[in-house]
Amino acid sequence: MHTPSSILPPPFSHCVVTGGAGFIGSHLVERLLADGHRVTVIDDLSTGRRENLAAAAAHPGLRFIESTVSGCAELDELVAGADQVFHLAAAVGVELVVRAPIRVIETNLGETQALLAAAAVRRTPVLLASTSEVYGKSAKAEFAEEDDLLIGPPTHARWSYACSKLMDEFLALAFAQERGLPVVIARLFNTVGPRQTGRYGMVLPRFIAAARRGEPLRVFGDGQQTRCFGFVNDTVEALVRLARTPAARGEVFNVGGTEEVTIEDLARRVIALLGSASTVQLVPYHEAYAPGFEDMRRRRPAVGKLERVTGFLPATPLDEIIRRTAAEG
Repeated sequence: MHTPSSILPPPFSHCVVTGGAGFIGSHLVERLLADGHRVTVIDDLSTGRRENLAAAAAHPGLRFIESTVSGCAELDELVAGADQVFHLAAAVGVELVVRAPIRVIETNLGETQALLAAAAVRRTPVLLASTSEVYGKSAKAEFAEEDDLLIGPPTHARWSYACSKLMDEFLALAFAQERGLPVVIARLFNTVGPRQTGRYGMVLPRFIAAARRGEPLRVFGDGQQTRCFGFVNDTVEALVRLARTPAARGEVFNVGGTEEVTIEDLARRVIALLGSASTVQLVPYHEAYAPGFEDMRRRRPAVGKLERVTGFLPATPLDEIIRRTAAEG
């Protein structure tokens, strides 16, 4: 695929990755190390795991610091000495959002503020990982970066995550405007792949684990809600390209696949591809989550902006994503 001339050779030699022991973060760390960069990971292991970095643990270019971002004693020094920061540290997962909304809000807002303030001192470039959740209850067939956002009421805890990540975006762009901080925002849509855990409600690893055990695959609601899933390697490629592309700075980008599937069909594909004897079990939302839980019927990203600016389009087919996730998970 053609690569736009606006993409420069790798401009960084030392990267800081917050949340680098998480699912996406660990894949990003491996990619940066493979590209020849030194990487410092800051992760408090609240949702990440050291095992995710096992393949890179002995790499001489990797340093791991177990800490929150705000509690890292070396944060200012590390960020000042970095060429690029990837901020992936966040509270994630629908179950965690519903169960611990205070933790979600405090983590997502407080850690991002601390990171941006440190980066602004020497204007160290920051890529902020955001989420498709910020589109809220929008009923559009395809979500674009400039769309208006429709967030649900504060009485429903699930919207606290969307609002906290949206405030992260506002804060990052405010630092860009007032302090000249180079920032790029990536809204991630249902990234899946090896190392993702179903512990916090992530649907594909939860389905794969159930199918392996021959247990029913629990599909919430009527199962006709649709999602698009992006393979983690594609997400990492997009993040690296966005960080390397000067034209991306100050902008927001959707990152995700565009192959739409109902959750019920996803469950049936997992069963078929794994040769499982499992069945599909529909579970009402009120049994799975708190009363009043709201879900989106459809969530499909427009990714034309990502392709125009970086020359990259996530395109790994869903069946291949399922196979690779199951094989390596």
